[in-house]
Amino acid sequence: MIKKIFFTVFITLPLLTAAQNIKTDVLVIGGGAAGVAAGIQAARSNVKAIIVEPGPWLGGSMTAGGNCIVDANRNLPSGIWGEFRKRVRDFYKNEPGYDTTYNAALRFEPYTGAAILKKITDTVKRLTVKLNTPWTNIKKDGDGWIVTIREKNENVLIRAQVVIDGTETGDVAAKAGAEFDTGFDATKKTGEKLAPDNAIDQIQEVTWIAVLKDYGRAADRTIDKPEGYDATLYTSLKGKDIKKMLADAKLPNEKYMIKWPECSSPTTSDDLEPENREDFYKKGRLHTLGLVYYLQTELGYKNLSLDYAEFDTPDHLPFIPYIREDKRADGLIRMVGDDIFTPYDRASKLYRTSIGVGDAMPGQHYEKGSKAVPIDYPPFPGYSIPLGTVVLRNIDNLLVTEKALSTTHIVNASTFYPSVQMTLGQGVGTLAAYCAFFKTTTKKLDVRKVQDELLTFKGYLMPFVDVTQSDRYFRAIQQIGVTGMLKGVQKATGKSAAVYFLPDSVVMTAEIKPVMLKIYARSFIWFNKTKPGAVFTVGNLLSFISEMTLADPKTLQLDMQKLWKGKYKFTSDFSVDKPITRREFAILANQYINPFARAVDITGKLIN
Repeated sequence: MIKKIFFTVFITLPLLTAAQNIKTDVLVIGGGAAGVAAGIQAARSNVKAIIVEPGPWLGGSMTAGGNCIVDANRNLPSGIWGEFRKRVRDFYKNEPGYDTTYNAALRFEPYTGAAILKKITDTVKRLTVKLNTPWTNIKKDGDGWIVTIREKNENVLIRAQVVIDGTETGDVAAKAGAEFDTGFDATKKTGEKLAPDNAIDQIQEVTWIAVLKDYGRAADRTIDKPEGYDATLYTSLKGKDIKKMLADAKLPNEKYMIKWPECSSPTTSDDLEPENREDFYKKGRLHTLGLVYYLQTELGYKNLSLDYAEFDTPDHLPFIPYIREDKRADGLIRMVGDDIFTPYDRASKLYRTSIGVGDAMPGQHYEKGSKAVPIDYPPFPGYSIPLGTVVLRNIDNLLVTEKALSTTHIVNASTFYPSVQMTLGQGVGTLAAYCAFFKTTTKKLDVRKVQDELLTFKGYLMPFVDVTQSDRYFRAIQQIGVTGMLKGVQKATGKSAAVYFLPDSVVMTAEIKPVMLKIYARSFIWFNKTKPGAVFTVGNLLSFISEMTLADPKTLQLDMQKLWKGKYKFTSDFSVDKPITRREFAILANQYINPFARAVDITGKLIN
């Protein structure tokens, strides 16, 4: 028996020691929109980070999935998303007809988008990117993790303090034992009035996008008839304006992104399980190839065909499908519809914990006759994404992104968009770097420190569309906004509702008083003594600052008079009797009484 044990140890020991070991602070598995932004930000926040991507490109569905017309977050160019957006626009700015309007939808060729992301990552110190590198296993290692990847046909072990699941389908979190929800949530569970009475096991359809190229009017680039081709699946196209649809799908260099409903396949969560994907994906690819063949043979567009130079897959379709929804993780916080529509009216103030913003119009892509219930969304506003949605409830130091984000079905219909995920990914990378840098876990988070770092790298916390990063006081206004002292104002236009800060509007006492009373211990005495009017004045704020900081009132007033137009660049004349604008209030309050410094917990509650 002893000899047998010795022999087993003898032959297995070399196998264990042969596996290469790599140590890092943050490991991102999946280089999609969220994952690549998370890896970039973690490294920029001064920790070692590795991105492991099974495919050949960074960018996920935006690039490898061909979803390269991005119209969400066009007015919210937060951090890395804004950086990517600018680089794409700069690349194409001399392209005839390319729309360089500030808030135009972003259009690019998939390969170009992937190349730009790779170029960004190549310049980031402390960041390693491993493309064409699958992962096979994850297991806990104290507060951190050990992940097995495959390089050069060998197992490599990566030890990381924090792991970020950047996969499209939450595979890492699932392997680690996370719990999930799928489909429509019942209103009795989430409290959402828009939700159905009962839960429905239905998710949005998966789409295989096709990137087509115009090879010239005289060209005949008809593809071979796809296996199992059925022309009746695409007859709905005969009643549509194909020329307009192509114009809407236009990309640079005479290319088109075809993401029409006829490219989509009815989907269940079971279809997206690892053991079922290969068959499901094969059917999806053939379905889209059938659409291309129909476009060529039935509608006369023989000159339009798959761009062979774009994707080097056997059928020249994108590497991955466009997945809108799968399973949603059980996080510390579950973001619900009211966190978007009425964020200031809820008992929890989750906007105070924001690590990202979004404004994508919710999608509803289901096959006719499915169990899905159409949701009549009211005008959809910009929103903040709470920190707690990326932190798993019962698993430390494993963060989720993409479709695994802890939201309801109603919220996921917006948060899954790539530009929203890229914005969120930067916040997740900041959070991961915080845990790694301070040698702590996701059980001990300092929301304000994470947000402060995110603002340093030009991330948005509040979805204010009328105060851009070029404003010298962008950070101050974001910080005041995230306290709730001055609230954003929704203005509906059609089905969307942008959120404005309204910097030139005057401050109303009724808005700021409740938050002041909660943050500053002596504010109750000041309000009773001063009794400010309905409109807050410059003098009111200076008096409040003096009370809170014990600064001499006369000296403070004289100093402010000198600094008013000099340092702060205010355009109005200084007067203590003047109603103070929201911009003036935000700048001065942020500097002198700093409400952002007041700590909040994971629900946004102020901590004493």
